[in-house]
Amino acid sequence: MHLFYTPTINADIFTLNEEESKHCNRVLRLTEGDAIYLVDGLGGFFKTKIIEAHPKRCTVQVLEVTREYEKRNNYLHVAIAPTKNIERLEWFLEKATEIGIDEITPILCDHSERKDIKIDRLNKIIESAMKQSLKAYHPKLNPLTPFHTFVSQSFDGVSKHIAYCGVGIKHAFSSQVKQHPTANLILIGPEGDFSPKEVAAAMDKQFELVSLGQARLRTETAAMVATVIANQL
Repeated sequence: MHLFYTPTINADIFTLNEEESKHCNRVLRLTEGDAIYLVDGLGGFFKTKIIEAHPKRCTVQVLEVTREYEKRNNYLHVAIAPTKNIERLEWFLEKATEIGIDEITPILCDHSERKDIKIDRLNKIIESAMKQSLKAYHPKLNPLTPFHTFVSQSFDGVSKHIAYCGVGIKHAFSSQVKQHPTANLILIGPEGDFSPKEVAAAMDKQFELVSLGQARLRTETAAMVATVIANQL
């Protein structure tokens, strides 16, 4: 199955952009009459056939449309401090997209070693993982946001958690997800964990301290464990 990301699709006859057209015609060597599938990143899944195989403007005709294709029954938002080695964050974004995640917010923390990210590159990684894993939903990637700004936002209807390695009364994240299966937000800290000041600020905003297990995990590993737990439960 050949899958293409087309967020602007809005008609029964649609022309792929130049990048996707080149991939379709020059790389995959597809031609008139061949079937390809399009996703809009919002749950739309389109079965189409090529009616003009041009390397710059490949045109297709929509044959079937499925809405909310394989929609998950819960909402997962992971707020994560970008890792010093950006490839670790990229790995998380790729795998989380394949497994199932709805929203990611990079957060700038007291102990953060990386203070900038390239949103366009990270979105490209998400897009590639979405197509590779045949997903119809493109996870939302938010801009890098200071920790205190982020936790001060209103998250109506969402169960809020902060994964913390330090001392405090913590519940297993799995048990919290079981109690609140519809929508969950979890904060994942940087190498060096959240500062006590940040933990206090989060708890003041009704975030619950949670544990992801006995081991001390790397940032991207902790985020991946949280993603797997939420999806399994």
